[in-house]
Amino acid sequence: MSHKAKSTPDKKPSSARPGRHPALSKKPLGLPTRGKTAPNRLRPTDTFLALCHAEFVRALPGLYVDLGYGETPQTTLESAARLRRLNPGLQFLGVEIEPARVAVAQYAAGPQMEFRLGGFNLPLRAGERAAVIRAMNVLRQYPEGEYRPSIDILARYLGEEGLLLEGTSDPPGRWMAFNVYRRRRAELAYDGLTFFARLRHPFSPRELQAVLPKNLIHHAEPGSPLDRFFGDWERCWRRAFRRAPEDPRHCFLLAARDLAADFGYPVDRRSILLARGFLRLTSIPGNTADQPSLFRTPPEKV
Repeated sequence: MSHKAKSTPDKKPSSARPGRHPALSKKPLGLPTRGKTAPNRLRPTDTFLALCHAEFVRALPGLYVDLGYGETPQTTLESAARLRRLNPGLQFLGVEIEPARVAVAQYAAGPQMEFRLGGFNLPLRAGERAAVIRAMNVLRQYPEGEYRPSIDILARYLGEEGLLLEGTSDPPGRWMAFNVYRRRRAELAYDGLTFFARLRHPFSPRELQAVLPKNLIHHAEPGSPLDRFFGDWERCWRRAFRRAPEDPRHCFLLAARDLAADFGYPVDRRSILLARGFLRLTSIPGNTADQPSLFRTPPEKV
C-alpha cells in the first residue's frame, strides 16, 4: 500500500498512523480522539505558559494551535480568553481530524480564531507558523513506537523558539503531566516534564503516575527510575504533610524542595510554580532510553 494519500473531495482523515508516513500528506494524519472534555480541563497548560513563558506569549510570533480540541471548541476558547490577558492579539487555530467537529466549531470562528480540518500534519497556510502547539490527550491512544514520529511531524510546523506541549490529564483536569519541547533552529530540544495537581482535592503523588505521557507511562514499572521517583516524592509529601497538614500548597512546595535537596532530582524550585501545584523536572528520572533529549528535524515548508 502506497504511503502517499490520494486526493479526495471529502477530505476524510487518514486512519493510517503518523509514524508510517515518511512523506507528509495533505490528507489529515491520525485517529479521532474521544472528543469529550470538562470545563477548564486544560487550564493548567495556560497557567504554565503564563508563569514560565509570559514574555514569549506577550510577543507570540505565530499561531497558538490547539490540536485535537474535541467535540466542541471549549478548550480552545478557554485558552484564548485566558492568554489574551497577556496578549490581546493572539491568533488561535483549533485543529480536528473529524469534519463534523470542525463544522460544529465554526460558530466561534472569527478574525483571531479559526478551526480547520487536520491531523498531525497541521493545516497551516502559506506564511503561517505555529508558535505554540498543544497536543493534550492525543498521543495516549497510539502505540508507544509512534510517539517520536508524531512529535517529529509536529515539530516541522514550529517557528523558531516555538513550544510544543504534549501530555495527558485525567478527565476533570485534576491531575496532569506534560512534556515541553522547544524549537531551536533545526533542532527540537527537550524542555522538561511538568506535573500538575489541583490541591483542593486529596493528593498523593502516585496518582500522577496514571497520567504520565505516552513516552513514559510504560516505563514506570516497579523498580524503574520513574517508580523510584514517585516513591521518593510520596515520602517527601508525607513528611511535608506532617509539618503543614492544613496547607496543601505549602506541603507541595516543601515536598518538591525536599525531592531536590534530599534525592537530587532536577526540580524547578521556583515558588511561583510550586505554590500553584506545578512540579517541573528539567530532565526525566533515569534518563529513559526511549525519551530522546533532542530531535533534529527541518522545518516543513508551508
